[in-house]
Amino acid sequence: MITDPLFYLLALPAVTLLGLGKGGFAGVGMIATPLLALAVPPLQAAAIVLPILLVQDIISVWVYRREWSAWNLKVLLTGSVFGVGIAWGLAAYVSDAAVRLSIGLIGVSFVLYNCFGRVPAQAHRPNASSGIFWGALSGFTSTLAQAGAPPFQIHMLPQKLDKLTLVGTNMIFFGLVNWMKVIPYFGLGQFTAGTLATSAILLPFAIVTNFLGIWLVQRTPTELFYKIAFVLMFLISAELMRNGLVGIFRG
Repeated sequence: MITDPLFYLLALPAVTLLGLGKGGFAGVGMIATPLLALAVPPLQAAAIVLPILLVQDIISVWVYRREWSAWNLKVLLTGSVFGVGIAWGLAAYVSDAAVRLSIGLIGVSFVLYNCFGRVPAQAHRPNASSGIFWGALSGFTSTLAQAGAPPFQIHMLPQKLDKLTLVGTNMIFFGLVNWMKVIPYFGLGQFTAGTLATSAILLPFAIVTNFLGIWLVQRTPTELFYKIAFVLMFLISAELMRNGLVGIFRG
């Protein structure tokens, strides 16, 4: 079990963000792993976070169990199977910093294009091959860096779905992807007794913040929710870029 006070000082805001993310503010929980990685190795940080996410997924999927898009789940999950598998095979060779930088660039570019580019005012549903691609990228980056939200949002946000449908699809998708990641994490030797004990200590606080996130999402108007989603995506993607650049230069 981790006993470093700095780790737990970072863990409190990290777990709060996890709870808000699993409550429905998709992507904000991605900041948790980089925060913890300031005190422990990135892959160990991801392994500490994963058991917490699995418990939070049960709560969130139950709350949003009637609000989801079957077509989107079908294409995204098809891609995610390949993404998680590829990430498992490349985990020893791919730089965590490079993954963060790449996905941050994609996320920032997407938000800027939506703000300043010629984006159709009407909702647009991407084709199946596009959904499989973004699902694969989401599974890949989620496995390596717990950063799967930007590819997921790139596929989902242009469709302008009902707020709860978007949130429910997010919860079910990442709930299933997180279970896919269990075997790779065991295979990579990250689920040690100390890691799991640390996760257990943080879990009660994570559950409380999970319900806080659910409460906030259900009381946020749809138009405001989408604005918040784009702002969060930009900020998180920018942080991923910063974190990735720092990691590359230090490496």
